[in-house]
Amino acid sequence: MDGANYSSVTEFVFLGLTNSWEIQLLLFVIASIFYVATIIGNSLIVFTVAMDSHLHSPMYFLLANLSFIDLGISSVISLRMMYDLFRKHKVISFGGCIAQIFFIHVIGAVEMVLLIAMAFDRYVAICKPLHYLNIMKPKTCVLLLVTAWVIGLIHSSVQLGFVVNLPFCGPNVLDSCYCDFPRVIKLACLDTYRLEFMVTFNSGFISLGSFFILVLSYIFILITVCKHSSGSSSKALSTLSTHIMVVTLFFGPCIFVYTWPYPTSHIDKFLAFFDAVFTPFLNPVIYTFRSKEMNVAMRRVCSQLIIYRRIS
Repeated sequence: MDGANYSSVTEFVFLGLTNSWEIQLLLFVIASIFYVATIIGNSLIVFTVAMDSHLHSPMYFLLANLSFIDLGISSVISLRMMYDLFRKHKVISFGGCIAQIFFIHVIGAVEMVLLIAMAFDRYVAICKPLHYLNIMKPKTCVLLLVTAWVIGLIHSSVQLGFVVNLPFCGPNVLDSCYCDFPRVIKLACLDTYRLEFMVTFNSGFISLGSFFILVLSYIFILITVCKHSSGSSSKALSTLSTHIMVVTLFFGPCIFVYTWPYPTSHIDKFLAFFDAVFTPFLNPVIYTFRSKEMNVAMRRVCSQLIIYRRIS
């Protein structure tokens, strides 16, 4: 394979979600509404946690960072997707595709570690309440956050190192709505079986393994909760159910996309659209509506802002 083949592909073409202009317009309206709601909802969570002293706890510190991550993943995928819905020729440069893959996997891995950290926080709070303040200290929370970003950068950089050096010498059509490893590596001009296995192991089995670890940890916590008094159990069960829903929403599409051996274009596209548009929106909705403490804090912060504006 000569050097020219490595630079022959300078852009990738997306087939998109549909060829129907009416459906594309409908999808644009839906994506726009949910994107705006995602930005407002997650920004409000980050702002509320930062401003309200009652929420300065490890659980809400991790939640605020999760919302910040959702802002990132929504902007990286949704904005580009909405832009492409209005274009007949949906093209992204090679560098832009690589950058999109990099940020998607950095943010995805960070969110995965944050969800595990949130499960650990709930485990300590419910199973070791007397040691909670000693274990979940501010330094511990910062260390968990730094660890999440380090893992995310390593995870994405390792995979990206293989993709950047692949020879792309002709095919450049992606039957998708954004760039990702499984689709891009299939366009390389060589046998990518080993590379596909590496991606499946790195992204797929890690997602699947992390999901099962979280499920087992939540089962263990639920067993512990059932042994407590009914008063404390109801609040703990409400918090755990919230975490379980968010974990399922996040890991479900990831597990299917990266571990299913025979990808189906229509299902993959639907999951991609759902994961990019709905999941970042549902996270703040689930946490806000199921947390009385968060609801009260948001009202308190909004009231303070209204009073401040009237005074000024």
